[in-house]
Amino acid sequence: MYKICCLNNIAKVGTDHLGEGYEFVAEPEGADALMVRSANLHEMELPKGLLAIARAGAGVNNIPVERCAEQGVVVFNTPGANANAVKELVICGMLLACRDIIGGAAWVSENSDDPEVGKKAEKAKKQFGGCELAGKRVGVVGLGAIGAAVANALIDLGCEVMGYDPFLSINAAWELDRRIEHASDLGDMLARCDFVTLHVPATDATRKMISADMIARMPRGAVLLNFARDALVDEQALAEALDDGRVGRYVSDFANPASANMRNAIVLPHLGASTGEAEDNCAVMAANELKNYLENGNIRNSVNYGEVDLGPVGEGARRVALFHENVPGIIGLITAAMASSGLNIENMTNKSRGGNAYTLVEVSGEVGPEVSAQLAGIAGMRRVRMI
Repeated sequence: MYKICCLNNIAKVGTDHLGEGYEFVAEPEGADALMVRSANLHEMELPKGLLAIARAGAGVNNIPVERCAEQGVVVFNTPGANANAVKELVICGMLLACRDIIGGAAWVSENSDDPEVGKKAEKAKKQFGGCELAGKRVGVVGLGAIGAAVANALIDLGCEVMGYDPFLSINAAWELDRRIEHASDLGDMLARCDFVTLHVPATDATRKMISADMIARMPRGAVLLNFARDALVDEQALAEALDDGRVGRYVSDFANPASANMRNAIVLPHLGASTGEAEDNCAVMAANELKNYLENGNIRNSVNYGEVDLGPVGEGARRVALFHENVPGIIGLITAAMASSGLNIENMTNKSRGGNAYTLVEVSGEVGPEVSAQLAGIAGMRRVRMI
């Protein structure tokens, strides 16, 4: 019986996917796995027997990913599960920036008691005029699941679209409309776009990637949209650019003391994935990832360990899951330890991600505690788990 602790409200349609053999517990202590959305785990001491954390969403900045890796705890996320919800809000944000819809609606509300409101609206509407999105050039920074969906939608809306992503995968490239122009330099792309929308994770490499220098390259009056992470933008430089009109509008999904007080900014309270459909999709995906890992040792959509899939565990088969440092010679030590214990390796795979490596071995023969102890004693071994 696997014990699961949900640190946030996880949609029931997702938790129901775990089915028999799973028990939900109220406290993390003693849990085999955690399911989270926004709960901050950085100050939390990880339970000793914790095997995995599933984030029902894409960003994992609330989870100590590397500390988990060092303890052999797999961290999953759910890329693409909320892509449609975010895509729709990004398009909404662009339309809000094009047309002063918010100002117009506020005017009607302020004048709602005036019996002549309809007549006066015909004169007042001139102050809320705007432009159309069709025909504008839009730069999309990051072409993962969300960025690709946004880029394709903009093509359908009649925009000229440029995409920048130095880490674009082959699979992601296949998802892009062929009319999207590929940009190899971020600064050059910014200089050519009326709108720029950000869709990359917050890492050391991307922090403040929209710097003062990059902002200075944007055409006067350009619009910047940020539905990824506020850390991507130098907010002080952006505030100054908004004040002098260098940037026409900033649309952000991240309210903080800086963004909330920016001139010409439309700031939303992190609504990107806040739809019932997105929450259901993320919960189902997170549950399936946990189930496949806990029952079979397979890893998919982990942010700290590589992808491994040996399919379902066959009847009577045993698997050994090994988490270790990515160092030369360790695979040989693993196979030698198994051979000396009389175990025959039927199937085996190994994947690494940075300094973290995961080896999944299917064996025939009885895997006793002495084998586990021998494997655990290998230099660089972090965790040994029997399935």
